[in-house]
Amino acid sequence: MSSRRPRLTLPPDQLTIGWQSVSLLLDYPDPDLLARTDLLRSASRGLPPAIGDSIRLFLDHLEATPLHELQADYVETFDNRRRCNLFLTYFAHGDTRKRGMALLRFKQTYQRAGFELDDAELPDHLCVVLEFAATIDHRLGRDLMLDHRAGLELLRLSLRDLGSPWAHLIDAVTATLPTLRGDERDAVRRLAAEGPPEEEVGLAPFAGPQFSPGAATGSTLLPMPTFPGARR
Repeated sequence: MSSRRPRLTLPPDQLTIGWQSVSLLLDYPDPDLLARTDLLRSASRGLPPAIGDSIRLFLDHLEATPLHELQADYVETFDNRRRCNLFLTYFAHGDTRKRGMALLRFKQTYQRAGFELDDAELPDHLCVVLEFAATIDHRLGRDLMLDHRAGLELLRLSLRDLGSPWAHLIDAVTATLPTLRGDERDAVRRLAAEGPPEEEVGLAPFAGPQFSPGAATGSTLLPMPTFPGARR
């Protein structure tokens, strides 16, 4: 599949900075994230406008908003709305048995590339996918995003409809990807009309209750490397 896809068009260093920056900024807001804003703003200046401007728009919001408001908005946006879900396989499979197999494919891709995933993390979380793409394998990481492009686009459109500042970050991600194909547009329309599938089943060994859409994020935060480092 990846052989038929357009080649990477941005220089490797720009992909690394862009994807890693969004990976960090899409995490649950905390003081460590706020401490990185100057570094992230400086790094964004070396990116094309479609990416760097979007990142700086979000940084403006991050710096102007009290932390407790950022945290409350994050929970309301990503935990309580099915169409604003950061787990990519959820859009295609919901909480169905098929999602378990999709998660396994993500994890196997990481393992083949030597990427060790913490047991507390689900492999399809967009922050994890972006970290992998940025710091381990640009092409494999981009392919994972393209495999779930319809869900990523629905996330972007849903955040835009809400007027959410996090939409700027998804704008930055999609600016690194090829334009939507006709079949991908059709898939987005179907997802927008129908939403993710519903079939409540367990996803063991991958999912705990803290990863269920609608669960509170207070006790489980996604670990992130020091920008722009990697975990191997």
